[in-house]
Amino acid sequence: MSQQVAIVDYGMGNVRSVLNAFQAVSAPNDQVFLTNEPERLRAADRIVFPGQGAAGDCMAALQQDELDQVIAELAASKPFLGICMGMQVLLGHSDENDGTPCMNYFPGGVHHFADNAEQVSGLKIPHMGWNSVRQTSAHPLWQNIPDNSMFYFVHSYYVVPEQPGLTVGETSYGIDFTAALAADNIFAIQCHPEKSSTAGLQLLSNFLEWDGG
Repeated sequence: MSQQVAIVDYGMGNVRSVLNAFQAVSAPNDQVFLTNEPERLRAADRIVFPGQGAAGDCMAALQQDELDQVIAELAASKPFLGICMGMQVLLGHSDENDGTPCMNYFPGGVHHFADNAEQVSGLKIPHMGWNSVRQTSAHPLWQNIPDNSMFYFVHSYYVVPEQPGLTVGETSYGIDFTAALAADNIFAIQCHPEKSSTAGLQLLSNFLEWDGG
């Protein structure tokens, strides 16, 4: 059975690499496409919400086209995958850009690694490169991915959800931080699975099979 997979394209980051990765793991009859059109997003079976750059720019781009409201609607109703900045802005507030109100889908904040000066002393910021992810809770998107598999990260800020139980994956970079969170039909991950070789492609493949439960 074919399905429509919509990748939200709001002008932030290299969404083409996300598209290419999903096309590589999707079934021949699946339709994977980029769009910023609300009706195409609403008609899709699955939503992928990627992003790179700064939180302030991201929220401004979403609000300009009222996509923040559409994304909040879809995050409540369809299998939903947030990637990198698409994870961070699901939180309530980011310290980036002198403070940025975000979508507040999950209570919590987004903080800079430099806030932990002693722990990250000597480490380069942004956190860039390969790092292992500890699977702290079972989830269908971890299927066939060994614990502590390596994923590719590029970020200076990290999320701190108010509810620790949302965290399903952790990574260490001077401090332990949430690398993946999940609730109901939402899975969000800080790294870039589309750039994470075998483990990343397996996660994307798992998302295409996940019923959101």
